[in-house]
Amino acid sequence: MDAGRMKKFVVFGVAAVAVAGGALWFISPKGTTNSTAPSAADIVAGQTLYVESCASCHGVGLKGQPDWQTPGEDGILPAPPHDFSGHTWHHSDSVLFDYTKLGGKGALAKMGVDDFESGMPAFEDVLSDQDIWNVLGYIKSTWPDQARDSQSKRSAAEAQTGG
Repeated sequence: MDAGRMKKFVVFGVAAVAVAGGALWFISPKGTTNSTAPSAADIVAGQTLYVESCASCHGVGLKGQPDWQTPGEDGILPAPPHDFSGHTWHHSDSVLFDYTKLGGKGALAKMGVDDFESGMPAFEDVLSDQDIWNVLGYIKSTWPDQARDSQSKRSAAEAQTGG
């Protein structure tokens, strides 16, 4: 291989690694205790799991249920959207993970809140921890940069304080 072709090969290789690294950074759950950043395949798996396990309440398009900010007659709030219009991105990774795994009641109890009713069921017997991270990775991949950055900073701050 001549020097010109070798230089092009090296430049192309470095560019490919940079693009792949940027893509992994973009989709990785920042500030989590999850040691494995999701890959594009994990996001695809997360989308499939979301459709199978979450979309019946939160909507295929992540739009949530109508009037999600108004409690129903039973006092329970409808399922919120997981897109930018909702508040999912306002919560840290650990809160989102616990809420999914333990359900609303379990996650709130873990936080010391026992006077709020939640309709969110626990998925600990349905989804593995990695499945939950994949679903969260998929949801986060749909947010605009502003929301992902804000949520990532919240997660990192919580991880630093042990919150």
